[in-house]
Amino acid sequence: MRYALQWMRSLVFSAVSYLLMAVMGIVFLPYALLHADGARNTCQWYARAVMWMAGWMIGLRFEFRGTPPTTGCMIAAKHQSFMDVMAIYQVLPRPRFIMKRLLLYAPVLGFFAYRAGCIPVDRGKKSQAIKDMLARVKAGDALPGQLCIYPQGTRVAPGVMAPYKKGTAALYMDMNQPCVPVATNVGVFWPKRGIYRKPGRAVFEFCDPIAPGLTSRVFLQQLEEVIETRSNALAREAGLMLTRRPPDPPEMEGPPV
Repeated sequence: MRYALQWMRSLVFSAVSYLLMAVMGIVFLPYALLHADGARNTCQWYARAVMWMAGWMIGLRFEFRGTPPTTGCMIAAKHQSFMDVMAIYQVLPRPRFIMKRLLLYAPVLGFFAYRAGCIPVDRGKKSQAIKDMLARVKAGDALPGQLCIYPQGTRVAPGVMAPYKKGTAALYMDMNQPCVPVATNVGVFWPKRGIYRKPGRAVFEFCDPIAPGLTSRVFLQQLEEVIETRSNALAREAGLMLTRRPPDPPEMEGPPV
């Protein structure tokens, strides 16, 4: 009975969230057309409204730990559900998400995301799109902000291992800015697929920044270690039973020369 009731609450919550997106998209369309800040503000208002509704409609509340950056940097975040996009977006002053170009054709979402400064990329052309954006910032045509990327490239359920893409390290090298890892356990409550949402407290943790200047290999190792360690710890904190990750095998040295 309790599961059925929560499932119905989740269904109503999802329906209201999509309805709110449509209404806000229509009402604030002129604001977004006039200025990019209009689209950015609308997206932040929507994210905050959805998070507020989640608290009293499905019993899901949110906690932020660490210090969200306010200056130009790279954000490398754990991606477990669509909610982590909204949560991160609404606490950063000028976020820019790298998104698949296909999302441009999504009703309401695509237009507002593009106007808010998100970067649509085609497969294999991410590097050039980011270089163009950085060039606009340096030329003064665009304000610096927080470039958000998901280093695993897709949503990954808590406790599931997936490789970290080398493109994240290439972006880190190109930007020459600090990288702030973000861990979360939101996937425990908001799964990748389906309508059912669990009540509880989802945590988003802004970890200590990784300074620029590391080699791509060292950077990617540090990034994965921080995000996976903290995300797994948060998942256990939320009650998910996870096995400890086995240590990496030692590297074999080659024969003496």
